[in-house]
Amino acid sequence: MTDSTMNADVIIVGGGPAGYAAAVYAARASLQVLVVEQGMPGGQIATTDEVENYPAIQEISGAELGQRFQEHAEALGAKTVYAMVTAVRHEEDQTFTVVTDQDELRAPSLIMATGATPRTVGFEGEDTYRGRGISYCATCDGMFYRGKKVFVIGGGNAACEEAMFLTNFASEVVVVVRRDQFRAPKGVVDRMLANPKISVKYSTSVTKVEGGTFLHSIAFKNNESGETYIEEYPEGSFGVFVFAGTLPQTELFSGLVELGGDGGVITEENMATKTPGLFCAGDVRSKQLRQVITAAADGAIAGTAAYQYVSEFRK
Repeated sequence: MTDSTMNADVIIVGGGPAGYAAAVYAARASLQVLVVEQGMPGGQIATTDEVENYPAIQEISGAELGQRFQEHAEALGAKTVYAMVTAVRHEEDQTFTVVTDQDELRAPSLIMATGATPRTVGFEGEDTYRGRGISYCATCDGMFYRGKKVFVIGGGNAACEEAMFLTNFASEVVVVVRRDQFRAPKGVVDRMLANPKISVKYSTSVTKVEGGTFLHSIAFKNNESGETYIEEYPEGSFGVFVFAGTLPQTELFSGLVELGGDGGVITEENMATKTPGLFCAGDVRSKQLRQVITAAADGAIAGTAAYQYVSEFRK
């Protein structure tokens, strides 16, 4: 440990709803709390245009909600460190070292609230045209497709909800579903199909996109017949939105946690992982519902559990 190493009772990796909720509860228990965040407070929610399902707040932008989470935690004494975490070590003395691109941080307890990122589909050109016709966030990029055609890839609840949202901008929304039916609840699907701007390509996959600066063609495969075909459009006149689920960000904690079938971290009811002193909260957990409110609830439990652990550790 170098002279520049900062010490705390608990380090929270991730400044989203889970991370700052954990910080609120840990700070209220008089712990010294460090939150490490590499971007904007609020995590992925900061990129959401409107949040309308957080109890007691009928409507708020994701960025403002994230800012409020941070302000609340910091008013109670938590501190935010803006840095990128490059490694996490569990030391022989049972403390944790969090290595960042600026410093090393040390604490007896660690809460991982690293969230999840959108899954890619893997069609040719997906990475090449990300941000130039390929998007994973309708609220972030929908406005760029005002009056244009968009394809939505996915058959789950998120794909249906985002397809409906995109009709506020796009002239036409085509949902591409690789199976012969949706996975989303019937009520959501029925509401989506009632929108005259939305049509569906069932049993279909996108195999390739091509373009210049922006997209000008998209290739499809019929998953039942095997037939492939290409649709061409003026360059920049259409976009592709991918909603294929999320990928929990667990790489930093490899070997310290166990993962579930969805790639998320398996925890006990108190958010504890298999490593003593290491807790997990929010979208990085293996769970059914990934929403702001469930992330905040996880954080509250993790912050409380961390206090209990640190109290015993001090003895």
